[in-house]
Amino acid sequence: MASVLWFQGGACSGNTMSFLNAEEPSVCDLVTDFGLDVIWHPSLGVEFGNKAQQLFRDCASGKRPVDIFVYEGTVMLGPNGSGRYDMFADRPMKDWVIELANAAQFVVAIGDCACWGGIPATTPNPTDSVGLQYLKRDQGGFLGANWRSKGGLPVINIPGCPAHPDWITQIIVAIASGRLGDIALDELQRPQTFFKSFTQTGCTRVQFFEYKQSPPSFGQGTRTGCLFYEYGCRGPMTHSPCNRILWNRQSSKTRAGMPCTGCTEPEFPFYDLAPGTVFKTQKISGTIPKDIPTGTDPISYMALAAAARIAAPDWSKEDMFVV
Repeated sequence: MASVLWFQGGACSGNTMSFLNAEEPSVCDLVTDFGLDVIWHPSLGVEFGNKAQQLFRDCASGKRPVDIFVYEGTVMLGPNGSGRYDMFADRPMKDWVIELANAAQFVVAIGDCACWGGIPATTPNPTDSVGLQYLKRDQGGFLGANWRSKGGLPVINIPGCPAHPDWITQIIVAIASGRLGDIALDELQRPQTFFKSFTQTGCTRVQFFEYKQSPPSFGQGTRTGCLFYEYGCRGPMTHSPCNRILWNRQSSKTRAGMPCTGCTEPEFPFYDLAPGTVFKTQKISGTIPKDIPTGTDPISYMALAAAARIAAPDWSKEDMFVV
């Protein structure tokens, strides 16, 4: 029986709320079907006070073995490196994190904050927040670039704001069942099974993207046009399966007419939320998107876009629905 200990640092608890809504497998399935021993979770643990502290000390010392240490939220180092902006069980959270990470067989970072600092690490970052092994795209973070768990792996990053619930439970099951071969990590330590393809894969707007057609207004994103060209959609540059593994088994941001905000990438939130950068495509010389689809270059993209617009058939400019 694999054991799981879940701690929550500098975060909004959004990833916990997502996790509790998992379906394939559900949180109950983790216990009843896969035999996981959930040692403690901030929303599920029954121990509190002195009993909880003793439990945490036993885990940190190795008296209570921890197979998977799951961490949600940033590690707050402020003020002045003391970590006292985030106190937990009579200690700075960062002190618990280093001890538990070193005691566990595997460490999993859930959500942008734990992976690379997320919104709390946005400039000016007053709490001096970092991710477990990254600060934005720079490797290192709290544990250091060369840190490895007892199981021999770096931190397994499952980003998102929040992460999709089934990404979380499926990776936990893969680790717990010894299927480490299924967890090939990309250059940012994300499981490739979820993060090799782009958000654009499976998007119902893709025909508009191919012919470089934009919707006439923001609200028309569900009916005509691609939100990438004018409304800041980052689907062509963001690694995630949001249009393959739908949210609530029904939809995704782009299917609902909402631009992808790129929340599985280290740069999120992009442009540090500067005025005029949210839901608006940043452009060079007023015409060329500043950020272009991964795998191409500006000159090639300009040529392709011009040819696509010229060749665009009439149906690519029409409303995809008749009612």
